Amino acid sequence: MTNRRDKAGELRHGSRMREPAIPPSRPSRIPAIDAARGVAIVAMVIYHFGWNLSFLELIPVDLRDFPLWIWFGHAIAASFLALVGIGLVLAHGQGFGRERFLRRLALVAGAAALVTAGTYLVFPDQFIFFGILHHIALASLLALPFLRWPWMVAAVAAVAVLALPLVFKADALSSPWLVWLGLGTRVPSTNDFVPVFPWFACVLAGMAMAKLWQPAASAAPATPGGFMRALGWMGRNSLAIYLIHQPVLYGGLAVLASAILPPVDRETRDFLLSCQQQCQSTGGDALTCSNFCGCMLGGLKREGLWQRVLVDMPDVTVKLRIDEVTRQCTAPKAP
Repeated sequence: MTNRRDKAGELRHGSRMREPAIPPSRPSRIPAIDAARGVAIVAMVIYHFGWNLSFLELIPVDLRDFPLWIWFGHAIAASFLALVGIGLVLAHGQGFGRERFLRRLALVAGAAALVTAGTYLVFPDQFIFFGILHHIALASLLALPFLRWPWMVAAVAAVAVLALPLVFKADALSSPWLVWLGLGTRVPSTNDFVPVFPWFACVLAGMAMAKLWQPAASAAPATPGGFMRALGWMGRNSLAIYLIHQPVLYGGLAVLASAILPPVDRETRDFLLSCQQQCQSTGGDALTCSNFCGCMLGGLKREGLWQRVLVDMPDVTVKLRIDEVTRQCTAPKAP
């Protein structure tokens, strides 16, 4: 009897010793964070809708010439990146969930690859090779050490990342393989460019804020109202909305533009867009480049060169005449 009781005790004791540790529960979502991400999504849709209208010339103004509109786009990108930093701290600040992190990283990186492939098909001269999703994927890796360090370290690093492009730039870092750092002297021709410097500062700032705010965030949140629930739903599905909204918006407006604008207008628009991009890539400001390209368009049509430029490669004689038009458009105007 004694041996049986001892063996039974050993079995019970051994089973207790071999019980697997219960994995930490997934952090509960915070409605305020989801709603903030939803607000950023709404702002992004508004921004892209306006950009599409301007790009397709469905409105008589070019929004890219308005500094407030440019800063509106920058504020949207900054808010998304700050929320990435906040989300990293809330999800992994109390313990790193490797599988959850890698699953999300693969999802974001895959979405970034889809954006690159899709924009290359539609805009081969301006395709997105390092946009907001590419930055989020890389920033998620770069931010990992800061999960263990105090908030002050992330805050100081954010200031350093923000300040470095203001004091250091190099021509060598403008090469296609290094331009994503953001420390080159030339801005690449692309529809969305979010380099590491200075934008990684937003992620670090979000991490610093989350580390300071985390004790308060652990309190039970109030049940959100209907409007907040709608924003929260958009925030929880932000990646899917990001991938879907622009093809739907741009595709629908492009069909409308093709029905409204005659073909000659589209040829003119494409020429002016390409000319302005090349001009700005060499350091020209938006107004100067707009005036130069308008002058070039008028000169080519006036000299009977417009159709030659469109339909075939100009011969030597035509190239010399084009060069003369270019010189006339870049020559300083007499007072």
